[in-house]
Amino acid sequence: MKKSAIFSVLAAMLIFTGCGAQDNTTSGGDTGSNEAAGSSAPSVSGELTFYTSQPEEDVTKLVSAFNEKYPDVTVETFRSGTEEVTAKLQAENQAGEVQADLLLLADAVTFEGLKEQDLLLSYTSPEAESIPDELVDPDGAYTGTKVMATVIATNTDQVASAPTSWNTLTEEASKDAAIMPSPLYSGAAAYNIGVFSRTDGFGWEYLESLKNNHISVIKGNGAVLKSVASGEKSYGMVVDYLVAREKAKGSPIELSYPEEGVPIITEPIAIMKNTDNKEAAQAFVDFVLSEEGQELAAEIGYTPIREGIAPPEGLKSLSEFKVMSGDLATLTSEREADKEKFTEVFGN
Repeated sequence: MKKSAIFSVLAAMLIFTGCGAQDNTTSGGDTGSNEAAGSSAPSVSGELTFYTSQPEEDVTKLVSAFNEKYPDVTVETFRSGTEEVTAKLQAENQAGEVQADLLLLADAVTFEGLKEQDLLLSYTSPEAESIPDELVDPDGAYTGTKVMATVIATNTDQVASAPTSWNTLTEEASKDAAIMPSPLYSGAAAYNIGVFSRTDGFGWEYLESLKNNHISVIKGNGAVLKSVASGEKSYGMVVDYLVAREKAKGSPIELSYPEEGVPIITEPIAIMKNTDNKEAAQAFVDFVLSEEGQELAAEIGYTPIREGIAPPEGLKSLSEFKVMSGDLATLTSEREADKEKFTEVFGN
């Protein structure tokens, strides 16, 4: 069922989401991406195994949408935090039995590591023409699927005004009141540590200040959101879309994009080099990056990566905030060292 399972998940991924358990979905297939126009493209069918870090609900929506277009593809999914998914993939590779056909994980650094291992298939989707060049791997190993910024979330019952600076989290008034995800579990958090530790005005000194101000560290972004929304903590470092969703539900929570800038991840998608259903995998990638797939992403609550599609209410487009970034090669080569340093500083 490896192939069919992958297609279901791929459909859900195209709609967009983020991290966790296993999910099996079966459905049919269809002709290629021009099917609706009645093209003579060959039908796509079979099984796909999809590994992702998107939230389960979002993955389900993505796969369902994909299967509406390609009902003859069965998608089997495995979902967990990016770091755990990557560990599973590496264990399978060492055993010579990689099960995944498709990956949709947090950040480009993760995919750069897999690219260096020659585990990814080169495929540049025709839909990538509508995505900023800097968010697409020039060798076709992976392509960003959305824009997710790490912002400051605040509980509005406890904080009068949203902070405008990351330094708010190191102030005396914020002592014991903030929480962040662990880079040992979350790919977004691992990326954030790499960026903050190499950005002027921050560095490891800033991260040590967070520790000294008794910031809590918890497994993932979802847990951070829950802590802030419930009032357990007043502040949280968390990906923006989760905060906007929770606010829309009526929770006393707000998000702000600090003036110094925010780290962003693009939750890239890639095809494994050893896939035995390349056609279905490519169809899944095309769907996720297509106008239809990107509109679905916005509907689910993500900022689309495709140009010309507006972000959902409560979120900013890429042009509306300052981006904090780092050298991709350095972030990739130093990721494990960064996590070790984080453990030394935070003891997690």
